[in-house]
Amino acid sequence: MQNNLFMMTIGLTVAGVILLLKSLVPVRVIIQKLPAGTARNRWKLLSSLIFIFILGYILYAFIREPDSFNSISTLVVPSIFFGGAVFVFLVCSLSLKTALDLQRIYVLEQESITDPLTGLFNRRYLDRRIVEEFQRAMRFEQPFSVFLLDIDHFKNVNDTYGHQIGDMVLKKLSHLITESVREVDVAIRYGGEEIMVILPNTRIENAFELAERLRKQIEETIMVAADPRKRQPAIHLTVSIGVSEYQFSDGWDNAQKVLQRADKALYQAKDQGRNRVATSKKQDDQC
Repeated sequence: MQNNLFMMTIGLTVAGVILLLKSLVPVRVIIQKLPAGTARNRWKLLSSLIFIFILGYILYAFIREPDSFNSISTLVVPSIFFGGAVFVFLVCSLSLKTALDLQRIYVLEQESITDPLTGLFNRRYLDRRIVEEFQRAMRFEQPFSVFLLDIDHFKNVNDTYGHQIGDMVLKKLSHLITESVREVDVAIRYGGEEIMVILPNTRIENAFELAERLRKQIEETIMVAADPRKRQPAIHLTVSIGVSEYQFSDGWDNAQKVLQRADKALYQAKDQGRNRVATSKKQDDQC
């Protein structure tokens, strides 16, 4: 009887140790995927505690004398140890599965709102974000502005150098814009060679200054370097930009008005000769 109880205790304890060791696998994966910070440190602490539990299990099984296993009640503690190991293993495994599922969902969501070529947000995201900014502006009575940028004569770039070079230009331009605007600003590929930037808590005068600085920077930047082997000169661009500001009188039900005014201002910039910034005030809006 004592022999059987001893062997059952050893069996339950060893099984618990094996489960705890297997629990370290998902914990290690989670730690590798987490950035440095509080969450990662807590998972490292958990892995250390699991090692301590493993040591405790081993000490319990092999320090006790075989003669002490004289009744069925001696299996209570190793059974609890085994159940605890099962619990730890399930929690760690489910945590990893949940983390991977959330990561997958996040990636899919990002792909659904991101333009694959430029890495900017797309029109789907714009439809959602402009309403959020509109509601925030109404609630807190804060301004926000947008500007719509269009590459001048971009069709000539595609026709002369090919669409691959055109794509390189769009990528370079998008990077230049994201590096030039603030972290709170949102750059969106509006369509084709048009890019929109939402500027929270910004008056139209400040938005105009930012757009003008950006226009000059783009004009002075080499978008694609010269390639002597292909006899391809360096490619420079100019852009036209239309700027508009949210107006409190727009009302809750028409978040699109600020976009319409930016579009109208962009066409004004083009009509005035391109390579310039134009603004559209509320009084200009006849929509």
